[in-house]
Amino acid sequence: MLTHAQVWAAVDRLAERAGLSASGLAKRAGLDPTTFNKSKRVTTAGRARWPSTESISKALAASGTTFRAFVDLVEGNNTVASHGVPLLGFAEAGAGGYFDDGGFPAGEGWDEIAFPALNDEHVYALEVSGQSMEPTYRDGNVIILSPAAPIRRGDRVVVKTRSGEVMAKELKRQTAKSIELKSLNTDHPDRTLAMSDVVLMARILWSSQ
Repeated sequence: MLTHAQVWAAVDRLAERAGLSASGLAKRAGLDPTTFNKSKRVTTAGRARWPSTESISKALAASGTTFRAFVDLVEGNNTVASHGVPLLGFAEAGAGGYFDDGGFPAGEGWDEIAFPALNDEHVYALEVSGQSMEPTYRDGNVIILSPAAPIRRGDRVVVKTRSGEVMAKELKRQTAKSIELKSLNTDHPDRTLAMSDVVLMARILWSSQ
């Protein structure tokens, strides 16, 4: 039997797997930030309130999670099916030969890590090096990227330029000709790049802590 508590616990696990709070997951999904808050799970009259199928669908899309994986979370199984994800060091990502023209992993030199199955076969991982992205991402953290995921203002992204520079930033604005990026570390300046100088931009779906 499917219970109210099971479904909401699965939403909380989904947010945790994405490195977000419940409100952060709702915001990432384009929903009202309070959609998944605990205060919204029971009405003022004390009746159980269930998340809508639309909100669940949007949360799954935003976190890159399959419905099958969500069912596992509903059933209390945090060890959902996993598959190998290509892993590369941040420094190596700036060199040539590791990505194809579409920004997808290519060539030799990739390691591999196990990660819960996502609905994006092109996801890959980078291992952070250095302190330029602190405190958001620290040296040794692993971030999961999707070159195919839609990117919206406020999303954290990894950008690679034609000169081989690789950076993790927050997308402030994007036009047909340029992108504006907010630095995750206040000691480093924000950047504005011409789109002609950008060879890939991928959304960060998850990070280890």
